[in-house]
Amino acid sequence: MSMVDDPRPPLPDWVTDAYTVTETSITETAGDSSQSVAPAINRDQAVDVLCADEDLALEPDDAEYALTRLLNRGYFYAVDGELRITTPPGED
Repeated sequence: MSMVDDPRPPLPDWVTDAYTVTETSITETAGDSSQSVAPAINRDQAVDVLCADEDLALEPDDAEYALTRLLNRGYFYAVDGELRITTPPGED
C-alpha cells in the first residue's frame, strides 16, 4: 500500500514485512472458508503468526507494535477484535 501524499515518514521495512505476513495469513485462511464475511484474522492469532514467522523473528510486543502501526496507517481495519485488509487483493 502506497500513500504518496502522506507527510509521515514511511513505515520501517520490518513493519511492512509484518503486513505482508499477516496479509498472506488472512488471504490463505479466506481460501479455506466458505464464509460470506470479509476475510479476517483475530488480532491474537495475528500476533502468533508474526511471532512464528522465522524471517521476522518478532517478540509479542514487537508484533503488537507492528499491528498497531499498520492499523493507524490504514493497512488494516478492526472489527470485533479481528483485523481485515483495507483493500483486498485485486480491488485496487
